[in-house]
Amino acid sequence: MSGRTGGMLMRRQRRTEESGPYWRQRNWQLSAGFLGLVVLLAGFVALTSGGDDANAAAADGPLSGASAPKDGRPDGCRTDDSAGDALPTSAPKDISWHTLGVARVPVSASAGPTRTSGPLRWCYAHTPVGAALAATVIPSQMSGSSWRTVSRQQVVAGHGRDLFEFQRSTVPDIDSVEQSPGLSVGTYAGFAVTSYTGRAAQVSLLIRTGQGYAQTTIVLRFSDGDWKVLPDDDGSLHTSVTTVQGNPSGYVLWGA
Repeated sequence: MSGRTGGMLMRRQRRTEESGPYWRQRNWQLSAGFLGLVVLLAGFVALTSGGDDANAAAADGPLSGASAPKDGRPDGCRTDDSAGDALPTSAPKDISWHTLGVARVPVSASAGPTRTSGPLRWCYAHTPVGAALAATVIPSQMSGSSWRTVSRQQVVAGHGRDLFEFQRSTVPDIDSVEQSPGLSVGTYAGFAVTSYTGRAAQVSLLIRTGQGYAQTTIVLRFSDGDWKVLPDDDGSLHTSVTTVQGNPSGYVLWGA
């Protein structure tokens, strides 16, 4: 499958969304409340007007086009890239779990994120596992008050990012579960790298909820020396969250 054909298929898959204004779509309500995909909102998300320009930092940063190297990794970014393009059959042995906003996310000392700069967790291995970790951690940073900084550094620039930021600015920030008693937090259970070229990746995330399992897909690009989320033209960072029937198979599990 050519890269152009694969890209068209990815886009077509993403457009199987519900019809109607984005703020009435269940998928947007899930995303807006917590773009880490593991929070299910109990009821409609109340929208607010306007954005927080005070959070509009990150014109410069470790992953901005101005400061990132044209070739190689940003300064201080060190990961184990020895796996190359080989698709993983198991999670890294050094996975640990960290609380990030309202979620717990897997982190690997060898595959990333190995660097922290303010609200940014960055520097992922240039491997399929690194892409899977980026697909899990980057959107998980979008619920809180530093979402704009994360977006400017870790979402690919373009119309899709502009539309995401416009839509996200209409939704209240949630920096912790205590801020919103109606939240029911699921768990990142596993991943499947369904497409990988070294410059681009498509990752399916498996999420464990109180009702079973769900899944969604995120597309990434290797840009400015690290993995970034590639949004759809409609501003979505991921495909619709769908239920997984029965016991899931084909996923690499993160482990406890």
